[in-house]
Amino acid sequence: MSAHLKAENKLHKKYAYQILYKVREVLKAENTVVDVPVPKGEHITVCGDVHGQFYDLLNIFEINGKPSEKNPYLFNGDFVDRGSFSIETILLLFAYKCAYPEHFHLNRGNHESVNMNKMYGFEGEVASKYGKEMMSLFTDIFQWLPLAHVIGGKVLVLHGGLFSKDETSLDDVRKISRHQEPPDEGPMTEMLWSDPGPNKGRQPSKRGVGVAFGADVTERFLKDNDLELLIRSHECKDEGFEVEHGGKAITVFSAPNYCDQMGNKGAFIRLEDDLKPKITTFAHVSHPSVKPMQYAGMGAFNLLNFL
Repeated sequence: MSAHLKAENKLHKKYAYQILYKVREVLKAENTVVDVPVPKGEHITVCGDVHGQFYDLLNIFEINGKPSEKNPYLFNGDFVDRGSFSIETILLLFAYKCAYPEHFHLNRGNHESVNMNKMYGFEGEVASKYGKEMMSLFTDIFQWLPLAHVIGGKVLVLHGGLFSKDETSLDDVRKISRHQEPPDEGPMTEMLWSDPGPNKGRQPSKRGVGVAFGADVTERFLKDNDLELLIRSHECKDEGFEVEHGGKAITVFSAPNYCDQMGNKGAFIRLEDDLKPKITTFAHVSHPSVKPMQYAGMGAFNLLNFL
């Protein structure tokens, strides 16, 4: 399937629908927060936003190995939008989820939502390649994506960040009824949209959604929930990653040269059974001459907003 899509061939609609119906069954059976063990001698690789950059996704698998029971992955949301190979990206990720449901994991990002898909290209790409009627199925599946994973009982992986209230606990997150669009406010929206910040406490987010949370917020949340590390994505970083909050929070972003113009590296994080993060960075690869946002129908856009 990878080679077929890489050669710019479209997956037949029948097989695309088979993947979508199957992955919906798999995701519906999962919890809002998924616990992932890392047995002795094993590992898992965590990737950040890929944003429809299909050829860079394939490069991750070239560098780090294809997914398998012996080579598990967690992709931390924002699989689609902006990049103009979003349908190829999401179908391949969903196919791997169907093939290895216990060893290939997917978190929801803020771009797995109706409003973002309308604005940033995925809805238009689906309509162009498979017909607009397929989009409602994608929307349903996106709402079944888990909101977080806990690796080895100690590493919390979610797309955006932490919460506006200290009282919000990991147990509260486990109880969220996730099959919905993100509400205007509250824990579900905050974990999709928030960012770590340099100041203590909490400040309004530059995005207008979620909060900017300080190192003290991170330290307190981890301590209160018997965790050691927060891995999140959601922000383009020059080196593909950034370690913040005294090493307690790591951002990982896996879309190099984001939108063909940011010049950043991509990165992924490998966690062995000791749960110590090992970060690998990589450069972008070439792709067919289809511009980012090709299907968005927008004249201009601000890369700094809604990453």
